[in-house]
Amino acid sequence: MTTSLIFGNYRPGVIAANITLHMDYYAQLWGFGVRFEAKVAAEMGEFHARYDPQRDFFLAAYKADGSLLGTITIDGIAATEEGAHLRWFIVAPAAQGLGLGKELMQQADSFLRERNYRNTYLTTFSGLDAARSLYERYDFRLVSENARDPWSGMVGIQRFERRL
Repeated sequence: MTTSLIFGNYRPGVIAANITLHMDYYAQLWGFGVRFEAKVAAEMGEFHARYDPQRDFFLAAYKADGSLLGTITIDGIAATEEGAHLRWFIVAPAAQGLGLGKELMQQADSFLRERNYRNTYLTTFSGLDAARSLYERYDFRLVSENARDPWSGMVGIQRFERRL
């Protein structure tokens, strides 16, 4: 991974930049549109409005010029009942293959272990093989899969879980 990256938490504009990162990727490669963007925007906004650093984790990677290259989130609001929720893990195409995804996952994993979150889950899409490989390296296992997604109908939704 390049050393010119800056890691941080919330800064003004990061929510919009994160939504843009998601839409640049998912609209172009998977055909997701306004319904997906609205869902991501609403849920991301709700998360950041109630963010609690004792329970939740948000990490962003920026280039030196301030542009967003990747994020990862742990939503711990229902950690006791359902498990912690790993969300909005994304790496910009320009930063893929540089180890940024691994660094973000490693830091999220450290947070989960520090908080003693025994159960963690995430939802993703079939076909994201590099991400799946990374999840499996951190002991996430596929537990369910639906053939269709609610946004384009073309991608299977997968649920991965990790129990420590």
